[in-house]
Amino acid sequence: MLNDTIAAISTSLGEAAISVVRVSGPQALQIAARVTRFPTHVVPRKAHLVSVLDADGGALDQGLMLYFKGPASYTGEDVIEFHGHGGVLVTQRVLDRWLACGARAADPGEFTQRAFLGGKMDLTQAEAVMDLIHAQSTLALRAANEQLGGAIGREAAAMQQEIIPVLAHIEACIDFPEEDISPETGADLLRRIEGVLAHANKLIATSEQGRILRHGARTVISGAPNVGKSSLLNVLLGFERAIVSPTAGTTRDTIEEIIQVHGIPLRLVDTAGLREAGDDIERVGIQRTERELERADLVIEVVDGSLPPGSSQRLHLPPELVRRRIIVLNKSDLGIHGDWIGIPGGIPLSCLNGEGIQELRDAIRDVIATAGPLAADHPVAINARHKAAFERSAACLLAAKGALERQEAPEFIALEIREALQALGDVIGQVDVERILDVIFSTFCIGK
Repeated sequence: MLNDTIAAISTSLGEAAISVVRVSGPQALQIAARVTRFPTHVVPRKAHLVSVLDADGGALDQGLMLYFKGPASYTGEDVIEFHGHGGVLVTQRVLDRWLACGARAADPGEFTQRAFLGGKMDLTQAEAVMDLIHAQSTLALRAANEQLGGAIGREAAAMQQEIIPVLAHIEACIDFPEEDISPETGADLLRRIEGVLAHANKLIATSEQGRILRHGARTVISGAPNVGKSSLLNVLLGFERAIVSPTAGTTRDTIEEIIQVHGIPLRLVDTAGLREAGDDIERVGIQRTERELERADLVIEVVDGSLPPGSSQRLHLPPELVRRRIIVLNKSDLGIHGDWIGIPGGIPLSCLNGEGIQELRDAIRDVIATAGPLAADHPVAINARHKAAFERSAACLLAAKGALERQEAPEFIALEIREALQALGDVIGQVDVERILDVIFSTFCIGK
């Protein structure tokens, strides 16, 4: 496939000022000459005004063409970019012309896959391209840029470099069985293994941070009917997303929206009020509310602060959710009932005049930061695939450590260390690449 020259539209479909058609492969320049009848001695990295011509020589579009000579390009191959007018029809016609003149339509993520296979980036950097595109908060954007800069790859490579001497020493003992591992040498090998094991566990702990940055903290707005849950959702969003009515039970289904609070992405979920269901539809809505509470990273419990506390107003949450709960005393414009004073975590708020919204935003940031491993200053936030690889590596290192402490045969120790190295190689794509490439790059958009 790397002998093919591929082409795709690299900008979003729709009307815009400019569209970009990207071409990559060994025949990129020759195909460009057929499409534009521009000479092949194009100066690299210089914009050239060209016309894309149809089969009869008529102009389809006029724009700028740039040539990036490999390996100094995104994919490491010769790359052509045509920057034309951003109409849906004209852009598709331009792409069709490139395909008719010898290029092949690119598969999803194929440009980035070629960049990886060409050694322009490791696998973690390739994944970061998609994280960068999908980033919905400043912290997610920062984490994606760190990963794109190779932060996770450097961590995995450093761990490999620490383990390789251990494996070399163990294998030397296999080759020369008369040379036993001295107590001093054994202690040094144990220290190295323990150091890498601690490093792996530290990275594994950032997986929850990575999940929140990539997908948002699942924040469930819950409470009794008619306490202002939908009103709070609308206030946090800044627009009328949910229907607000004084009639209890208006919200029958969950409503999801994504916002950003202090750089943290939140997946807000407005839910049906918890009470005895009046009909089958409301019963289904309440069941969905209960399921959302089980999946929540954060619960915003809304109560009517103008009324005295009562069992009908409060949520009965499991202990693990209590520390990830914020109590909002809504309707503070009507006055807060005295019995609410002193309840830990209660935030007086008025959806009518907006008072208390900033205090709620600050509380959301504080709860997420203290109840979960969301350290804004941590440059690494691994994803689920990285986590699985680091966990395999940690398990193998733990087994090797135990075998070394028990002075078992060096063959068993070496086997575990080789498995740990292979797991670390999976992170950056050094070993067993074929089995994970298709899964990763199939999530990319066409043209990237």
